[in-house]
Order: sequence, then structure tokens, then C-alpha cells
Amino acid sequence: MQTNFTAEQLRDPETASSNQVLRTCVHCGFCTATCPTFVLLGDELDSPRGRIYLIKDMLESGRPATEEVVRHVDRCLSCLSCMTTCPSGVNYMHLVDHARRYIEETYQRPWHERMMRSVLARVLPNPRLFRLALTGARMGRPLAGLIPGQSMLAQRLRAMLSLAPTSLPPPSAAQSPQIHRAEGERRGRVALLTGCAQTVLAPSINEATIRLLTRLGIEVVIAQGVGCCGALTHHMGRHDPAMAAARAAIGGWSREIEGEGLDAILINTSGCGTTVKDYGFMFREEPEPWRSRAEKVSALAADISEYLVRIGYQPTREAPALTVAYHSACSLQHGQRVTNEPKALLRTAGFSVVEPRDGHLCCGSAGTYNIVQPEIAGRLRARKLETLAERAPDLVSAGNIGCITQLSGGGLPVVHTVELLDWMAGGPRPAGVPVRTAAA
Repeated sequence: MQTNFTAEQLRDPETASSNQVLRTCVHCGFCTATCPTFVLLGDELDSPRGRIYLIKDMLESGRPATEEVVRHVDRCLSCLSCMTTCPSGVNYMHLVDHARRYIEETYQRPWHERMMRSVLARVLPNPRLFRLALTGARMGRPLAGLIPGQSMLAQRLRAMLSLAPTSLPPPSAAQSPQIHRAEGERRGRVALLTGCAQTVLAPSINEATIRLLTRLGIEVVIAQGVGCCGALTHHMGRHDPAMAAARAAIGGWSREIEGEGLDAILINTSGCGTTVKDYGFMFREEPEPWRSRAEKVSALAADISEYLVRIGYQPTREAPALTVAYHSACSLQHGQRVTNEPKALLRTAGFSVVEPRDGHLCCGSAGTYNIVQPEIAGRLRARKLETLAERAPDLVSAGNIGCITQLSGGGLPVVHTVELLDWMAGGPRPAGVPVRTAAA
């Protein structure tokens, strides 16, 4: 694609990077067939190719973002299915992240949108505030159906209330900064990102990860000062809060790297993993030592499934006769290109594994998407639940808390992959999993 940025514009590192991405695009349109919003809406401007044209015009003009551009960019899930499909290697992730930052800095949203986005950016990354918010939303959940109208504000309020869980697990002490010692001879030492929303919604995921790793001889460090990775605010275009969260995480992990050392930095929430693996790019213009530290962190970052394959996970008990439908989170299969490891691990554990026919399409979670775009998210959820049910599984396995939350309540138990692997290696049966004869 031909671009026409001025020399002055190209002195900005973000614009220079976007220029390179834009020039890679050859207009082939292969991306349209695998874009969830284009599949649903059939509008070229709601496809990656259409958004690329809009973003190009916006950035080249240097003018503030328009309502049209904002509407179509906001509808993008950042599922990155287009990057898997693209034969030219267009890095759409970096382009749309730049567009979102530009929109945030130049566009004045309606007051209620500004308020909602500010609340989400403040509350979701903070476990204490998130727990308080969910407690209030849980009490208001029965009233969701009484909110009148079909305005976007009404839809979003109903979505927030309906997504609130009916109950919350208590906080887990295992997630606080500490060292979980390996059982027996130590085979490795890793840091674990416990995350923000996941620590409130499903601490059992981190507990299962820690149990499994320590049982396999891996020392697990929960580093001091590491909280939210910055992914949520980064994908909302809020650059400064995202960089502050990332800087805190990099600082905490760097102290461990420079101390006893780390074999890996493990992430069991794939949306976070995609961002942490991109820290090197995010900090490419930062002064030393931050640039080098970010590059080291990105190099060490791995999804939990990648690491378990690396160290040779094996079950210790016979698996029950259960069919597991594997839902591949977009951030894992498209963002990190981790596709085979989770399925291979589930089969090694003894489960029968099936996949939905539309496994490449998003379930509609996508960070805060199911709140800010509830109508599209709801349609994607219904489609995904239908295609999962077609395979007649006993339960669904996924590697991302957002997907687990989005798909829960749809008639099938939804659990994290690592919880099933921990179960087959001596851990407890995950909540909601059907009881079969082989494993207690």
C-alpha cells in the first residue's frame, strides 16, 4: 500500500512504525473471510482491510479522529485472526494499537462513554476495586432486565450487570508476593503473572498452576510489585497507564532475573501473554535500562502450556471418560501463535479432545469488548456456544479468563486448561467438571 506521510510525521516513532505496517498491506482481502465483525456485519469498513484504509487516512491527514473512524475501530475485537490469515505479514496489532492511542488523544467521546471507559480502566486492573465493583454489580444483577431502552448506554449497563458472577471466591493467599518452593529436587525457577481480574474471578487458576509446577519440581516466584500487565488499558488506547503498569511488572521481574535468575516468566491468561511478549516493542524507544529489561522480559515470557510441553508434563492418574472441547483463545492462537501445545497436553492427560468448526473466530470477550460492544459480543458468544455444543463435549477448556467468563453459563462447564492438567497430575477435580469413574 502506498503511503504519503511527511518527513515530519515520520519522525514520530509510532507513525514510522504504522507506515511500515501500512506499506506491507497488498489489499488482497483474505483477512475479510476470518474477521468476526465482517462475518457478522458484512461491512467492508468492519473488516481489517477497511479499518486499515480508515486508519491510514486518519494518520496521514493528522486531523482528529472522526466519529466514523472511531465507530469502526471500536468494533474491532483485536482478535488478530487477520494476522494469522494475512499472507503478507501485516502487523495489524501494532497498527490498531496506534490508532486507538491516536483516537484517545484526539477524539472527544460522549460524556457517558468517557465515564464508562474511565471506570473500566481504573477498576479492572485493581483487584481490590474490582472485587468491590463485582459485589455491587452482583446485588444489582436482578435489576438488569429493568433497565429500559436500546441505547448503547442501556445495553452496556445491562451487559456489566449480567457479566457479574453470582458469587465470588475468597481471595487466595497463594497469589500474594512470595516464593513457592519446588517439591523434591528443583528443576527450574519461574515467575508467574497472577494478573488482576483473574485473581478476583478465578484464583483457582493460579492455585492450580502453582500446585502443578511445584509438584513438577519448579520453584514459582510471585514477584513483588507486579500487578496488572497493562493489557487492558493498552488496548483502550490509554498509553500512560499501560506503560506505568508494564514498567512496574518489568521492574519486579528484572529484580528476580538479576538476582537468582528465572528460566521463564509464565502467563496463564493469554490476553496478558500477548502483551507481555510485546514489551520489547512497546519499550523500543524508552531509555536504558528499560529497553533492555523489556526485551529480556519478552524473551522469557511464555504461556503456561508452552512451558509444560518444554518440561515434559505427564499425568499421574488415569483420566475419566470425558470429551473436552478446546476453545482456542484468540490471544493465544493469533496473538502468540500457540495452537498445538494446549491440545497436545490435554491428550497427554488422557482426555478426548474436540474443537468447534469455527475455532478461528472470537467468542466476543476480547478484554472489555463484551461490555463496550455488547450486541456484537452477544452474537459472537451465541455462535461460539452453538458450535461448541455441536461437538457434544462434557466440558469446555480455555486458556484465558476472559473467554471463560464469556462462555460460562451457556450450558457447559468451562474451565482453564491448567486446572484439568493439575487434576490429572494429582490435584483436585475442578469445580463444575462432571464426575466420572476413573479420577476422583
